[in-house]
Amino acid sequence: MDGKALTRIGAIVFVAIAITVAVVDATRKDEAPPDFAMRAPTAVPTVDPLQAELGQCSDAGEAATHDPACLKAWAENRRHFLGEDR
Repeated sequence: MDGKALTRIGAIVFVAIAITVAVVDATRKDEAPPDFAMRAPTAVPTVDPLQAELGQCSDAGEAATHDPACLKAWAENRRHFLGEDR
């Protein structure tokens, strides 16, 4: 066989596979996506006040380094993290 014949056979095989994949995809039934609105809430997440304060300090950026509330929140977070009982 020469190169042209192999190229034509390869192209025919490729087209046949593409048509088969398209037909299988078109005939497959799509499952309905889960409806999250119908699901009952399992638990309400509790908000840790320290984490909320740290989030606000993080959003404040450079100004938080001079804010007494942020300095207190960071000290409390360090105390929790390092396990210091003073």
